[in-house]
Amino acid sequence: MQKRNLPFKFHLESFMLAIYLLFSGILLAFSSGGFIVNFRDIGFSIMSGAQRGVYSVSAFCTGTVTAISELSELKQKYADLQRKLEDYELLQRSNADIRLENEHLRQLLGFTEQLTVKNIPAEIIGRDPNNLYSAITLNRGARHGIKKNMPVISFQDGNTGLVGKVVQVGRSTCLVMPVYDYQCFVSSRLETTRYDGLINGQGSDELPLVMKYVKKRAREEIKIGDRIMTSGENRNYPGNIPVGLVSGIRGLDYETSLELDVVPVIDFSRLEDVFVLDMESQSGDRE
Repeated sequence: MQKRNLPFKFHLESFMLAIYLLFSGILLAFSSGGFIVNFRDIGFSIMSGAQRGVYSVSAFCTGTVTAISELSELKQKYADLQRKLEDYELLQRSNADIRLENEHLRQLLGFTEQLTVKNIPAEIIGRDPNNLYSAITLNRGARHGIKKNMPVISFQDGNTGLVGKVVQVGRSTCLVMPVYDYQCFVSSRLETTRYDGLINGQGSDELPLVMKYVKKRAREEIKIGDRIMTSGENRNYPGNIPVGLVSGIRGLDYETSLELDVVPVIDFSRLEDVFVLDMESQSGDRE
């Protein structure tokens, strides 16, 4: 059997020489510092990138925490400002209420000083439409000089008006029967034409008063809006106290008198303060 000839021959000496030259080149490269410099640059780049990443993450976290803290502080300041604003608005309303109350009291004081009859100021503290007299309760009673049948008037929106009369007296309170009660009768007179009549309520402050027994011949002289005053007859009420305004005129052919619808001067739904008149003191002064 013949041996196959290889295309090249393996020379040990040549192989060893190549290995030696490669090893010598590597040693030469390391000894010249080229690889060391490159490794330093690569390590610096890696460390710089890592530091930048750590700094960015740290800055983001710090900024987030700071933003949350600032937002919390802003919310607290906003809540404080809201409370201060509410307190300021409340103070403004209180000041406005005080000014209105002072103005109201000045008007009442001026009114009571103009009255020629001794009067007792009082405040409404209760209303009972189911009471026998649709009663209005005042915070004045016998110990303040209140007596039964004393007339009650008020001052509202620059106008004086009749409220009613005292029907029951306690030690510190009293009940007033208002003019709109169906049991209340007031001798009255038309201010311009001077025709007399008798005003009677219909049991509710939402219904007009009715003036009865007005002479039929007065129909052509009476006008809507004419003012009606107390006549002062029988001394139940002082004379010339405004009661209301004519809002309607009724009369049938077979009747000898007219009936007038009358809107009270006083708005009872807004009534707060009244004055109880002591007619006996006026009589004593005259004597």
